[in-house]
Amino acid sequence: MSPPTHRYLSLGAGVQSSTLLLLAAQGTIPGFTAAIFADTSWEPAAVYRHLDRLTGIAEQAGIEVVRVSAGDIRTDALDPRHRFASMPLFTLGPNGERGMARRQCTSEYKIKPIKAEVRRRLGYPHPRRVPAGVRAEVAIGISLDEIGRARDSDVAYMHNVHPLLDVGWRRTDCLRFLAEHGLADTPKSSCVGCPFHDDGFWFALREHSPQEWADAVAFDRSIRNGSARANADGHPLRGQFFLHRQRVPLDEVQLRPRPQPAETPGCGPWSCPHGEPVTGDAGRGEVA
Repeated sequence: MSPPTHRYLSLGAGVQSSTLLLLAAQGTIPGFTAAIFADTSWEPAAVYRHLDRLTGIAEQAGIEVVRVSAGDIRTDALDPRHRFASMPLFTLGPNGERGMARRQCTSEYKIKPIKAEVRRRLGYPHPRRVPAGVRAEVAIGISLDEIGRARDSDVAYMHNVHPLLDVGWRRTDCLRFLAEHGLADTPKSSCVGCPFHDDGFWFALREHSPQEWADAVAFDRSIRNGSARANADGHPLRGQFFLHRQRVPLDEVQLRPRPQPAETPGCGPWSCPHGEPVTGDAGRGEVA
């Protein structure tokens, strides 16, 4: 089979994908037709500032950065008219059962819009069938320390490749490379209200980004009794939802920041480091 003529980067704007974009801009690895950023509309302000910076670097190298979106994840979650793409919220059942809700948000708000953009650029937007043999190559920012997450796409029109594995780089190598090129402050990509944040993130948000902290606190309060759609349909949550693993309101959590290893990744479309959560009793009764 001939190599794909379309080569894209799944750009999460975190450490690994930023490294790939910079390597391509320098000509160290093959370039990209475009770098695709799936915007949930609820990334931290630091991520959007970094994305603007990456866009300037990419443009100088002739690489287009395109932003795609399936909607505003925060607004959609609180809209009773909108289908709820379940987030991995911490649950507390009526009898104290502790669990987590399913994680659909990465698939709905990151992977699906990237697939749709690739199909469009191949000339076969949904629902047109992509002919056999037509495919694009999509570079994913997975480093050697995450090799277990490297896998091919689940659709025939996309072939995932992992250039960081080819060069044998770990996340620490990426951090060093970015620092050498003035990008030491590259943030981790994730939604402001991601339940997988550690106390260090929440503490920094509270101390340095009071508006985003207030937004997360308000969201945490709003999802306490389940999704707006389920409640509007008469299917309230049997239990409660929380953003923090302590399962108390976010603004009441006693935050205890701890040093995190440099290898700790963010949440990329194909490289979210967190396993599929198990739904506890509080999750049952929630209708997506």
